[in-house]
Amino acid sequence: MKMGELVRNAAAPFARRPAKRALRWRTAGIAAAGIAAAGAGAWWARRSHHAWRALRGQVALVTGGSRGLGFLVADELARAGCAVAICARDAAELAEARRQLAAHGHDVATFVCDVGDEAAVRAMVEGVSQQFGRIDVVVNNAGIIEVAPIEALNVADFHAAMNVSFWGTVHVTLAVLPQMRARHAGRIVNVTSIGGEVAVPHLVPYDSAKFAAVGFSEGVRAEVAADGVQVTTVVPGLMRTGSQRFAHFGGRAEKERAWFSTAAQLPGVTVGARRAARRIVHATARGATEPVIGTPARLLRLAKRLAPRFTLRSLGVAARLMPRATAPAP
Repeated sequence: MKMGELVRNAAAPFARRPAKRALRWRTAGIAAAGIAAAGAGAWWARRSHHAWRALRGQVALVTGGSRGLGFLVADELARAGCAVAICARDAAELAEARRQLAAHGHDVATFVCDVGDEAAVRAMVEGVSQQFGRIDVVVNNAGIIEVAPIEALNVADFHAAMNVSFWGTVHVTLAVLPQMRARHAGRIVNVTSIGGEVAVPHLVPYDSAKFAAVGFSEGVRAEVAADGVQVTTVVPGLMRTGSQRFAHFGGRAEKERAWFSTAAQLPGVTVGARRAARRIVHATARGATEPVIGTPARLLRLAKRLAPRFTLRSLGVAARLMPRATAPAP
């Protein structure tokens, strides 16, 4: 046998030992990671279960609850054990939503109401309170989206956005606050948008209304905290809710529809609607302050706060790539 072979044979047992030790360490590491993941999952499940128990037996009102995110939030609240009422402007859509929720085993009450109409809101809140005895949870979700460059918009577009997304939130909140403050208990959840933190081009009326809603929500939270009323400002990013089917498009409408529809359906950029609804209900149960839904939304808000000039310049570049109106709005 050659000298080289003798040396390799003699060294082989020692060479195998580090390899075996490395394998044992890798195995132990994988096992530890698995145990940690299982523990984290169990902790999260216990936390979620405890949070959701806080909603059992509560009476919840969801505005804009006939479709999209509002419908899914109503479904999740019912699953959590709430008695649920939903409102919207369209009676036919409400009837269909009630039928679908009944198919899930939920008996919800429906109210036709335009949240932009203060008198109609007060009547609706009174009707829900009479039917269920009280209102414990309000989710202000109703909103509209206008997609168009600023030159294709007019003042009426801004009034429409403010009427629903801002004044609708104000009307419902002010209508339910007296009974909540009297009981020293209640939850108000205002679904705003990352557009209420960072203004996105071609969504200026929507951005404006959501900025106003964020300010209102934060101010109310500060004022009613001492009364035992929790106010949660939800800041979602883009969600796959089918909103492109109900948005209004101006300017070069088909091109606006194309970019918005594409952005609203991109995985990784958008959040699934069911996941968003569950996050909202969990935040409601915990009384969270300002949950931001979706990693892109969290990163965009962080960028705006840390580097506002760079962020706004980047949005300006994006705006130059978007369709321009062929003619000004009438």
